[in-house]
Amino acid sequence: MKSLPYLKNGPLASQWRVRARSYDAFVRHLLRPAQGALDILDLGAGNGWLCHRVAKLGHRAVALDMREDTVDGLGAARTFLKDTPDLFECVAGYFEELPFPSSRFDLMVFNASLHYSRDLQSVLAEAVRVTRPGGTLAILDSPFYRRTEDGDAMVAEKRAGASAAFGDRADVLLAEPFIEYLTPARLSAALPSLTWQRRRVLYPLWYELRPLLARFKGARLPSRFDLWTARRP
Repeated sequence: MKSLPYLKNGPLASQWRVRARSYDAFVRHLLRPAQGALDILDLGAGNGWLCHRVAKLGHRAVALDMREDTVDGLGAARTFLKDTPDLFECVAGYFEELPFPSSRFDLMVFNASLHYSRDLQSVLAEAVRVTRPGGTLAILDSPFYRRTEDGDAMVAEKRAGASAAFGDRADVLLAEPFIEYLTPARLSAALPSLTWQRRRVLYPLWYELRPLLARFKGARLPSRFDLWTARRP
């Protein structure tokens, strides 16, 4: 787990090769230009791999997730904290009601998590509240589509195949009304006070060729997982 996001072997290795490119872009655009250490909130931190990485770079990190289990929740962060228990902080909480004072962080990163919001406007407003003026909000590894039609088609495919993929757990897993995906228009409309910038990430060739393959097959266009950033007014 300590190798994340640079996982080289196993069934999830190809997925993490994509996520590693996203993380590299995050470091290049947001961490390297920083003047001094940043206070960073990792939203949807899971096992805390991103906090582990940024803390090792000298920043002050807090991992927030609704899950506390030892599989993919905050309980799994003990792997990173065993030898350095103060490396970063773990806090259980929800995006809609962050347990922090206003203007607490320099950088907020939705870590493969914003698409699990139920109310995009309220989640972004709460993120803005705990970000310092002039600070940055970042979206990492959430699926973006150019067109709503493609996003809706993805959701329909997911629901149609849920029973085969998850069996009796399908109804439970699909019960939450998550937004599931983003579009530039949806993101801009949710909180007009934020101006978002897309920072295109160059992914492995097989990933970049997916739109061409989809057009050849007459299928819906796939999502992209670029880095999106906005400055807090």
